[in-house]
Amino acid sequence: MRNLLPFFTRIPVKGDFERVKNELWALPLLAPLTSALATLVLYLKLPLSNVLALLSLYLTIGLLHLDGLADWADGVMVKGDRERKVKAMKDLNTGIAGVFAVVMVLLLQVYSLPFLPFYALYLAELNSKFAMLFALATKKPLGRGLGAYFMEGMNGRQLAIGTVLYLLLLLPIVYIEPLSLASLLGLLAGAYVVHLSLENFSGLNGDCIGAVAEITRAGALLGMAVVWQVI
Repeated sequence: MRNLLPFFTRIPVKGDFERVKNELWALPLLAPLTSALATLVLYLKLPLSNVLALLSLYLTIGLLHLDGLADWADGVMVKGDRERKVKAMKDLNTGIAGVFAVVMVLLLQVYSLPFLPFYALYLAELNSKFAMLFALATKKPLGRGLGAYFMEGMNGRQLAIGTVLYLLLLLPIVYIEPLSLASLLGLLAGAYVVHLSLENFSGLNGDCIGAVAEITRAGALLGMAVVWQVI
């Protein structure tokens, strides 16, 4: 797992990048680490804890996935054939679709947190990391970038181990609070991002994986907030 930290977080540890693609099964194990500081902020109920928690989260994981979300949204929303969509996604300039997507994802997270228990962001991060593993398991790379590199190492064994770890980290919380199952709605959102990526680009790259991570987390928090309020 240590080799995943330098790429998927801003935690200052050294790792071997060449081994990352063989340790993708450990992605769910990152959730307790990436959400730790944000969860502490929520637990202490500090003023503006929802905003501070989100800032703490991105301080830990960085903005790489948000950047990918912006590029992905630009590609999905542009009209035209596959080539034009891919070109828009790879454009260094961020369009209005990308800005809108990033703002909405941030707002959904900020405004969902006040309705949820302090451990909600942990659940959202857990689903986000598992959704990334699921997306990589499609083995349908777009181009020869990082997404393709990670997919080279993905196999049934890694997916199986990652799924077991995901369940082991999820089920104790669900046992204590069954409403936590609502966090699985985030996985539906992430799966839809995968579907849109394949439909629009015929494959997934790093930007698509970043979009999966961000939209899954936001979807998990929103889903939990709605269920918590209704029930």
